Amino acid sequence: MTITIAHFLTVSALMFVIGIFGIFLNRKSVIVILMSVELILLSVNLNFIAFSAHLQDLVGQVFALFVLTVAAAEAAIGLAILVVFYRNRGSIAVEDVSTMKG
Repeated sequence: MTITIAHFLTVSALMFVIGIFGIFLNRKSVIVILMSVELILLSVNLNFIAFSAHLQDLVGQVFALFVLTVAAAEAAIGLAILVVFYRNRGSIAVEDVSTMKG
């Protein structure tokens, strides 16, 4: 049995749905929301790489590297904001984040 593009798209769709459920069903933990966003970005990257390999074109793989760079920056900045918020408020609950004014 060979692995086709349909297998990659199925795994990517499952990862995307899990990420969406993580965002909308769990609104208590900011860390779970950040991990869900990362899962969504990884599912998009899997699509880029699968289509890039299927079409014999490197553009999708290069674009996936750019998306990984943005995702790493988003994770680093998001975690830095969470650390500062935890030091000031003592909690990282989503309900406490909504009380921020600026």
